[in-house]
Amino acid sequence: MLTSDQIRAARALLRWSARELAEKAEISLPTVQRLEAAEGIPSTSVKTLMAVQAALEAAGVEFTNGDAPGVRLRKRGDR
Repeated sequence: MLTSDQIRAARALLRWSARELAEKAEISLPTVQRLEAAEGIPSTSVKTLMAVQAALEAAGVEFTNGDAPGVRLRKRGDR
Protein backbone atom coordinates (compact mmCIF):
# COMPACT_ATOMS: atom_id res chain seq x y z
CA MET A 1 0.00 0.00 0.00
CA LEU A 2 1.13 3.53 -0.72
CA THR A 3 1.86 5.90 2.12
CA SER A 4 1.04 9.59 2.14
CA ASP A 5 4.79 10.33 2.14
CA GLN A 6 5.24 8.28 -1.04
CA ILE A 7 2.40 10.10 -2.77
CA ARG A 8 3.83 13.53 -1.89
CA ALA A 9 7.36 12.49 -2.88
CA ALA A 10 6.25 10.99 -6.20
CA ARG A 11 4.29 14.11 -7.07
CA ALA A 12 7.33 16.25 -6.22
CA LEU A 13 9.61 14.12 -8.43
CA LEU A 14 7.23 14.67 -11.33
CA ARG A 15 6.79 18.35 -10.47
CA TRP A 16 3.04 17.87 -10.57
CA SER A 17 0.61 20.04 -8.68
CA ALA A 18 -2.01 18.32 -6.55
CA ARG A 19 -4.54 19.35 -9.20
CA GLU A 20 -2.52 17.58 -11.93
CA LEU A 21 -2.42 14.37 -9.90
CA ALA A 22 -6.16 14.61 -9.26
CA GLU A 23 -6.83 15.00 -12.99
CA LYS A 24 -4.54 12.16 -14.02
CA ALA A 25 -5.90 9.80 -11.34
CA GLU A 26 -9.47 10.93 -12.06
CA ILE A 27 -10.17 11.80 -8.44
CA SER A 28 -11.03 15.11 -6.80
CA LEU A 29 -8.49 17.67 -5.63
CA PRO A 30 -9.80 17.49 -2.03
CA THR A 31 -9.21 13.72 -2.13
CA VAL A 32 -5.56 14.21 -3.14
CA GLN A 33 -5.15 16.79 -0.39
CA ARG A 34 -6.70 14.45 2.17
CA LEU A 35 -4.48 11.54 1.06
CA GLU A 36 -1.34 13.64 1.33
CA ALA A 37 -2.29 15.05 4.74
CA ALA A 38 -2.75 11.59 6.28
CA GLU A 39 -0.17 9.84 8.43
CA GLY A 40 1.11 6.56 7.03
CA ILE A 41 -1.30 4.66 4.78
CA PRO A 42 -4.22 6.96 3.96
CA SER A 43 -7.69 5.85 4.99
CA THR A 44 -9.45 5.56 1.64
CA SER A 45 -10.69 2.94 -0.76
CA VAL A 46 -8.28 0.57 -2.43
CA LYS A 47 -9.72 1.78 -5.76
CA THR A 48 -8.63 5.36 -5.00
CA LEU A 49 -5.10 4.36 -3.97
CA MET A 50 -4.77 2.16 -7.05
CA ALA A 51 -5.85 5.06 -9.29
CA VAL A 52 -3.21 7.32 -7.71
CA GLN A 53 -0.53 4.64 -7.98
CA ALA A 54 -1.42 3.90 -11.61
CA ALA A 55 -1.28 7.57 -12.60
CA LEU A 56 2.10 8.07 -10.94
CA GLU A 57 3.55 4.85 -12.35
CA ALA A 58 2.37 5.74 -15.85
CA ALA A 59 4.41 8.93 -15.53
CA GLY A 60 7.56 6.98 -14.61
CA VAL A 61 7.50 6.64 -10.82
CA GLU A 62 8.56 3.40 -9.14
CA PHE A 63 7.48 2.67 -5.58
CA THR A 64 9.65 0.75 -3.15
CA ASN A 65 8.30 -0.83 0.00
CA GLY A 66 9.54 -2.96 2.84
CA ASP A 67 11.37 -1.45 5.80
CA ALA A 68 11.97 1.84 4.00
CA PRO A 69 9.14 2.80 1.64
CA GLY A 70 10.26 5.21 -1.03
CA VAL A 71 9.94 6.42 -4.61
CA ARG A 72 12.22 6.92 -7.58
CA LEU A 73 11.94 7.74 -11.26
CA ARG A 74 12.55 4.96 -13.74
CA LYS A 75 15.44 5.34 -16.09
CA ARG A 76 14.35 6.36 -19.58
CA GLY A 77 15.18 2.95 -21.03
CA ASP A 78 13.09 1.13 -18.40
CA ARG A 79 9.72 2.29 -19.73
